[in-house]
Formats: sequence, C-alpha cells, structure tokens
Amino acid sequence: MDVSQYLEIFIDETKEHLQSLNEQLLVLEKEPENADTINEIFRAAHSLKGMAGTMGYKTMQELTHKWEDVFSEVRNGKMKVTPDLVDVLFKGLDKLETILDNIINAGNEGDDKCEDIIGQLIGFVQNGGSAPAAAPASKKKSVSKAAASAAPAAAAAEATATGEASKEKFRQFKYADFEQHAINKALEEGTNAFGVTVYIQESCLLKAARAFMVFKKLEELGTIAKSEPAVQDIEDERFDLDFSMVFLTKESAEKVKQAIMNVSEIDSAYVSLLTKEAVDAATIKDENAQSTASSDSSSAAAETKAATAPTASATAGKPVVNRSVRVDIEKLDDLMNLVSELIIAKNGLVSLNAQQDEVNHSGTGIGPQIEYLERITTNLHQSVMKVRMVPLESVFNRFPRMIRDVSKSLNKKINLIISGEETELDRTVIDEIGDPLTHLLRNAADHGIETAEERAKTNKPEVGTINLNAYQEGNNVVIEVKDDGKGIDVEKVRKKAIDKGTITKEQAEVMSDKEIIDLLFRPSFSTAEKVSELSGRGVGLDVVKTNIEKLGGDVEVHTVLGGGSNFIVRLPLTLAIIQSLMVEIGTEKYAIPLGSIQTIEDIPVSDIKYVQSKEVIHLRGSVIPIIRLNQILDIESTKGADENLTVVIVSKGDKLAGFVVDNLIGQQEIVIKSIGKYIDSPKMISGATILGDGEVALILDVNTLV
Repeated sequence: MDVSQYLEIFIDETKEHLQSLNEQLLVLEKEPENADTINEIFRAAHSLKGMAGTMGYKTMQELTHKWEDVFSEVRNGKMKVTPDLVDVLFKGLDKLETILDNIINAGNEGDDKCEDIIGQLIGFVQNGGSAPAAAPASKKKSVSKAAASAAPAAAAAEATATGEASKEKFRQFKYADFEQHAINKALEEGTNAFGVTVYIQESCLLKAARAFMVFKKLEELGTIAKSEPAVQDIEDERFDLDFSMVFLTKESAEKVKQAIMNVSEIDSAYVSLLTKEAVDAATIKDENAQSTASSDSSSAAAETKAATAPTASATAGKPVVNRSVRVDIEKLDDLMNLVSELIIAKNGLVSLNAQQDEVNHSGTGIGPQIEYLERITTNLHQSVMKVRMVPLESVFNRFPRMIRDVSKSLNKKINLIISGEETELDRTVIDEIGDPLTHLLRNAADHGIETAEERAKTNKPEVGTINLNAYQEGNNVVIEVKDDGKGIDVEKVRKKAIDKGTITKEQAEVMSDKEIIDLLFRPSFSTAEKVSELSGRGVGLDVVKTNIEKLGGDVEVHTVLGGGSNFIVRLPLTLAIIQSLMVEIGTEKYAIPLGSIQTIEDIPVSDIKYVQSKEVIHLRGSVIPIIRLNQILDIESTKGADENLTVVIVSKGDKLAGFVVDNLIGQQEIVIKSIGKYIDSPKMISGATILGDGEVALILDVNTLV
C-alpha cells in the first residue's frame, strides 16, 4: 500500500502533536500531578505512535510507544513524574522533532535509532520513576531485542497479564446507566460478561476491516455491550492497534478467544471474566447518556460516544462536524495574485469611467455597476485576507520551551508571560517573524535578566520576567518583548560607539539617548568583545532590524537603567494589498500607505520655523519636522515658493513627520508589487503599484523616510 499520498497530512498532524507535547511538558514540569496534562500527553503519544506505525516510521513509533508506557504507569499511579524524567522526555521530544525534520528533508527517519532515550525511558518504568542507572550495552541490546519481538501493544499486554489487572482496566470504563443495567441483568440471568482486549498485528494495513471481522465473529456468539473506542471510531480507523469491549455470552472464555484468533492479522487477545462488583466499581458514570437501552450494540456505542470521547461536549445535541480544511499556502498565494489582478482591472475601469464622464459631462456612464464591482472586489479581498491570516500563537508557542532551556543553561530563573497570541498576521509575515523574535527573547534572557544574586542586591524578585505581548494598532500589529532586567547603559553604548569610531565625540554630545540606543542596530556593533558588558547586546540586532524592515515594519527600544528594556516591533497586517493615499510630487505619482497617515494639513509658508537648521511646524502642541519629498526624490516641484504647503502628517511609532506634497489625488486600494533585484531602489521606496491607467507609481516607505 502506497502511503506517500498521506505524507503531507502526516507531517502537519505530527507537528501539531509535537507542539502539544511541548506545551503539556512545560505544564507537567510545574504541575507533576496534573491529571489532565498527563492524559493529554498520553493521548498525543498514542496518536503519534499509531500514525508513525501506519506510515512505517519504526523509530518514531518505538520512541512514542515508550512515552505511552511511561504515562500509562503514571496514570495508574505506579510511578511519579520527576524532574529527571521531564528532562529525558524533553530530550525525546527533541529527537522526535529531528526525526520529523529528516522525514521532511530526506524522506526517511535518519540513522539515529534513539536507543539511549528509549533505554532511559524503559529504565524509568522499571525503577518506578527513579532515574535509571547507566545500563551496560548488552542489557540494552537484550531490551531492544525483546522490544522488537514484542507485540505492537506490549505494554498494554503486560498490564492485562493477570485477571485482576484486566478487571482494573475495565473498571475504568465509563458506563452509561443503561449499559450497567444491561450487563448486571445479563449476569443475573447467568450470562458471562467478559472484558475482551484485542491486539492487531503491527503490519496490518486494514485495521478497521480486521476489527469489523472480530465484531462479526463475536456477534455470532453473543452481544457486545460496550466498546472502547466507540464502534464508529473503530470503523473510521480512529484507534491504534488495540481495542477493548465488554462482551456478553453464554460461551466460555476459551471459545471467545478462539473465535477472535480465527481472524487473520490478529496478534493476540485477552479475555477476562467480569463480575458485578467490577462493573459497579466503575469510577465514572456517564450521566448524560440516554437512559433507554438499545438492542443494537453499534447504536448503543454511538449514543454514548459523546460522553466517552474526551474532547466531546457534555451537552447532548447534533454532533459538530469538522469545519476546517487544510489548504496549501501556494494555492492561497495564487488566489491572492488573482484577486490582485482583479483589483488592478477594477481600478482601470474606474479610471476609464471617470474619463468618459469628463468627456460626456453626463455623470451617468456605468458608475453604479463600477461601484458594485468595487464593493465585491473589496469584500473578496477581505475574505481572502482572512483566510491567509494566522494567529501569532503559531510562532509564540515555540518560545516557552526555548526560555526554559536558556534559563537552565544560564542558571537563571526566568518567567515568560505571553499575551495577545490570538492576534492575527498574514501568513507571509508570520513565516518571517520567528527568527527576529527568537533573537530578541534570547537577548532579553541572556543580557537583560540578571542572575538571582544580582537581582537580590537590587531588591528585585529572584525570578526575572520577560513579557511577550502582541496587539493590533490600526493597520499594524505591535509585538513587544519586555524584560525587568538591568536595562541598557546608554553612557556605555555612547563610549563604545566613540571607541569603535562609529560616531565622533562631537556627534555623541548632541545625540539623544534614543539615537544612541539606535546605534545598537548598526552592523558595526556586532563585533563587540566578550570582555565588554555590552557583549551580545548588539550581536545580531542589525539582522533583526534588517529582517523586520524587509517586512515593511520597524523596531524601537525603550529602556530604563536598572529597570529593564522594551523592544517594540511594528509590522503591517499584510504585504499584498493595502489602502493608500495617492499624491503628486512634480509630475510623478506616489503612494503613501494609509495606515501611517495621521492627518493632512494646509500650512502657510509663514508657519514654517527652524530648529537646528531644519524646517519644522508647530501643530496642536507638537513640533513636527517637515520633509520636502521633491528634494529627497530629486523632482522639480510644480508649486510656487509662496503657495501654502500641502503636508501629510505621518507617524512611525511615537514619532511624527510631515511630508510636503504638491497635490492630493485621493484614497485608492493598491496592489504592492516587488520592484525586484535588478533595479537598485533606495530603501525609501518599498515597492510599486500599477494604477488604473496602466501607469506605475512607487510606494514610499514611511519608516525609512522618518
């Protein structure tokens, strides 16, 4: 059977399970007796084992099998979760991620069979949770050999090796009232109630078909009162290599077992007699199941499925169908490109209609139809954008583990607090923002947060705090990385910059603290000596800034010496289609992103003042520098020297500036097109767009200009 067609689904689902394991292990480390977390880890490992087995990835299957063994023991109260065990589990998680990377990149699991991790996990189970002593190689080999020859569900088989253990397993069943009544009634009439567990061979490719054949064989001998998983789940192949049931029959255990073993590809079966006490001792009863018994076992199982499934809602009602679908990002890119072309075509029609109205002076034309088309294309664009939006959670959820590892290696106590992870960004931005944020967080942990001894001297809590927060602000998303560490010593940065020749002493004297801190983002600061306390503060920050500016964003720093630092990253919601203000400078047209614009002002020439030889205006209590775009872009202005200035007030974070333009054309939805590598465009130009008449207009990068 060719399973390659399922590889993409396997990779996506494995990533989700590994992320879930990562998050749950972090919780488990702090709350080692959290039953919900333990059950969630067991379920994720169980699902991974089944998926890996189906795809033929033996190492991943074996490793997750051992995880399942460990958490089976923890769930049964036979062993405790210890810090040593958590460390080994994290190592195992790293191995699983490495295996997945190998599968993605090379198409196989790689050469590492993970025998060291598997051996340690076996040791934990054997020692009841205590850290295992280093096992000799021969012992490891014998364990590995035993594991290789064991049944696919060896741990589960061992757990049911005695009658008492089997009864305990079936005591954990969630019996509905009518199920309990039906079983007890059968026992009173002298019918046997057997707890049956069936193990399918690991090599079996049609598990559901084998399970169905087992059901058919058993229904010839009696009645299946309950199945775990539910019958529907088994038919849909939503189970691993074993399933259990309560079976009512007049026949003997031997005959029941024989009937099961007559089905091909069944590895083994365990049949144990259940007593009334075993059924009555069920730890959880389902109060929501229907009270009327059904003679059809499949129907009964389906009716109780809502109660027995761990993720199902407790309230009865219509089952919720899976309403999501996986779509390749390339298909979404194609869809976005088509919408972009549609918008360009729409802009052309708008322009053409305006020209016809000018010629005809009628004002009728096809205006209503054009307006209708505009509404549809805008709604279509918004719908496609919503589909492309991804919560920042997909980036943020990797950071708790990273901070845990960094804090252990640095011997610091650090608490990472994440908020706003539900904030959404375009997928293209999400894919690029992970590395800059990783660096900023490492920077905060390594060079921001002090050691426990240093914090004690300044009367700070022993545990340092890093806040990772995201929120939407207009057409931008803001991400803050804030720590309560020692902050940045501006005077040391100033001195370092002078020593390195980055700035002169004269420049340093007139530069503000904010301008000095911005020097940390210069490439020249990436060669700081290790002996300096600044070491690392500037290493790679130039790369962070470059990567963020590539996305049309910017980064700034607020810091208090001894009180911590706050790195603020602003990113556009999307990189594809934006609302912009079209302006004229000389005879050329330019676009200014609407999200950066605060107001538009008509300023008399007499209102212009000078501060340090630079032009500024005083506007509603703020002194705002003005930027004459015609001078920067080397274009001859069409306005006279004494005419009022049209000034577009823009913002970059908390900074304001005024762009002087010749004329305003109006607001327009534009498609951002990359200029490409062949034209060496300055940083102040972020891209180009095609206007309705086919003309190309450049898009101004507000952040760079400010």
